[in-house]
Amino acid sequence: MIFTNFRFSNLPGRSGAVLRYLLLVIMSFLLLSPRLVALESIGSPDQYPLPADMSGVHFYLITIDVGDKVWDNFGHTALRVFDEGSNTDVIFNWGGFELSGGVVSFSYNFFKGIMDYRLATNTPSQEFATYRSQQRTLWQDQINLTNPQKEILYRRLLWNLEPANIFYPYHYFFDNCTTRVRDYLDEALSGRIAASNTGVTENTFRDQVQEHYESVSAVAFSLDILMNSNIDRPISEWEEMFLPLSLRDRLLQIESDVAENGERQMLLSDSQLIMEFPPPAIETDAYQVASISLLVPVLFLFLMLKTIPMSYFATHSRLGLKVAGLNFRLMGFLGLITALFSGIYGLLMLGSWFVSDHLDLHHNVNLLLFWPTDLLGILLALRWLIFCKPWPMTHNSTPFINYYLMAHVIGMFAYVGITFMELAEQFTLGIALYVVPGFFLFTILIWLVGFEPAKPRIVFF
Repeated sequence: MIFTNFRFSNLPGRSGAVLRYLLLVIMSFLLLSPRLVALESIGSPDQYPLPADMSGVHFYLITIDVGDKVWDNFGHTALRVFDEGSNTDVIFNWGGFELSGGVVSFSYNFFKGIMDYRLATNTPSQEFATYRSQQRTLWQDQINLTNPQKEILYRRLLWNLEPANIFYPYHYFFDNCTTRVRDYLDEALSGRIAASNTGVTENTFRDQVQEHYESVSAVAFSLDILMNSNIDRPISEWEEMFLPLSLRDRLLQIESDVAENGERQMLLSDSQLIMEFPPPAIETDAYQVASISLLVPVLFLFLMLKTIPMSYFATHSRLGLKVAGLNFRLMGFLGLITALFSGIYGLLMLGSWFVSDHLDLHHNVNLLLFWPTDLLGILLALRWLIFCKPWPMTHNSTPFINYYLMAHVIGMFAYVGITFMELAEQFTLGIALYVVPGFFLFTILIWLVGFEPAKPRIVFF
């Protein structure tokens, strides 16, 4: 549905791979809160000339199935216009955007909520070749409109080709390549599509996001963490048509005003399967991978705990790890991954309140678990990983470290309580079941063995 006219393969080398990953993550999770998009007036109808015979103008709905890349996991929609009189055949595609300012500028603007997409036109052969190379299934349906309805749609397309109207402020759910086609057809049909779809579905926006990112489960996992309760309300039938396949399915159920042999035709007819490819393979559930990847090594490290005397004359001891060279490196690796992801997730959620218009990242309950300050844990993890020793505490740092870890534990208990007592509208059950147990045990583990207590002020040697 999005990112149609851009190829990430243009980014070079290993640094390009990193930039590609970061850009895909940024593009994937930045979703917008509900809003309605009203069509602008096209002004005077006389300023847009029409073909002499509108009966020879034919409109087709082009629906493209999901692909195997993160930017096409929702599919795509376009309009095809064929004019017999002038023998012109053009596809209108609202999925284009530009990277003239560079990847960094583009990503930052996307994070802030500044995203201008554009209308692009192409020949059917060129457009179909693109989707064939991407191995994406494509359907074409003729749209049965009366001549007056065709005139309204035709003028709207000419209006959209004006330089001032080619670009539009893209919104993931509410103003994209598919909703543009939906809204323009609804205008031509005098609101019949909206009037026929006034109910509420059983799905939420979160359900749709999770379902459509099953083939890239790491993205689905990240989106589930980064998005708040805004996307946990049921979707209306009208809103669900932000999905290309949903739009096509609902249009197939609407009657047109065109009659043939005394019977009204359906709005869509002469359906053609232009090309067909198997859908993307579903990946392993990222929640299960995250849970097992953290729990198994943490439980192993708990088995490796041993008692270490504080000093020769000490009457008390502390805990350490057996085979310190191996096990501290394992703990350091886990600490590095945990601190990196927790810190980045927290930074994105918290930072969005100050610089981003993407409201789906604000007031997120997951900030109880993921803190931007966890990025400081990278320094601790590097010591465990490289020197295979606990981090030495001082009398000044000991209270701060203890309070910090205690606050994390309290935050986890609060999170679980909010989840199972259903105190928040945000859906957090998956994270509470699969992420919190391993996160909690790892926090306790590093509290026990990750730090070397400050020496007492009077030490007997």
